[in-house]
Parts: sequence; structure tokens; C-alpha cells
Amino acid sequence: DDGPADPPLAALGILQAAATADLLATEGVSHVVTSTMLRAVQTGRPLADLLGITPEAIDDLKESDHLRSSYTPAEEMDADHEVIRAFLDDPMSMFSDGYEAFRGRVRSAFDSIVERNRGGTVAVFCHATVTGVYLQALLGHDDPFAVMADYCGIMRVTASSTGIRTVRSVNETGHLRHLG
Repeated sequence: DDGPADPPLAALGILQAAATADLLATEGVSHVVTSTMLRAVQTGRPLADLLGITPEAIDDLKESDHLRSSYTPAEEMDADHEVIRAFLDDPMSMFSDGYEAFRGRVRSAFDSIVERNRGGTVAVFCHATVTGVYLQALLGHDDPFAVMADYCGIMRVTASSTGIRTVRSVNETGHLRHLG
């Protein structure tokens, strides 16, 4: 194999990215951040283009299983898929670098984004497990799988100058309903 899997968005993903961009273009976004994985870069690109912003790619926002040599969208997996079997045997197997390292890099990445963008509105395009683990940490859940995002689901978090983070919404998908 040629290394970790990093496939592009499917046709539906491109439509979802455009719908997400259309919604967020009216939200006063001043900075766009993506993970370094192609799906996230392609998802964030339409908003960045609409706003005339160069997106910032952050490696620490890459997905938990970024070292896997193959990628299968979750909706295409059945109970016998190797990823599902591995998860059922050991849920922590989803974290290529180990759960604690993953959680640490995700928290650090978001803290850095907040610190560098005080007073701004940042749109971050990353991955379901990245988002879920960040929200899990903010909400104080022990289960890293307690909060999961749909493709292009929007999570809103506000950050105060005193370090307080407040979850405002989880997994908004109304902007995608027309896509089926």
C-alpha cells in the first residue's frame, strides 16, 4: 500500500460542502481552518472561496484513524466490516495514535485556534471523531463516542477570554435536508 488512506469527497459530500458554505457565509466567519486530510480540505474550500479567505490546514485536526491504509465511509459498513469488528472488540482501536494522545492533540489544536483568533468567528472543518472528542472533553463525558457528528453537521462552541468554552449547538444538519 502507498500509506494512509486520504480519499476525496464523494459527489454528495461536494454538495454538502457547498450547502454548508452557503449557510456559514452569512455567519461572520473571519477565519477558516481545516484538517490536513483531503476530505476536510475539500469541505472547507467552498466557504473559504466564498469569503475570499485562504484556509489554514492544521495537522492535529486529522481523524483518529488517519493511519489506516483504507477508508470506507461509515454508511457503507455492515456489522461484518473489519473496522466495525475491531471497534466492537476494542473501541480504542479507532485511535491510531492512542486515545490520550489523540485527545491531547485535538484539545491543543482547538485551544491554539481560539488563542490566535480572539474576537473572531472561526469555521473549523475536521472529522466526526475529532469533533466528538473535543465536545466530549468540553462536556465532561468519559465516553469518546458519546457525541458524533453527521457529515457537515455544525457544532457551535463559544470561547471566552477567560478560557471558558460553551457548547451552543451540536450537529446542526437542517442546511442539508434538501440533499436527501
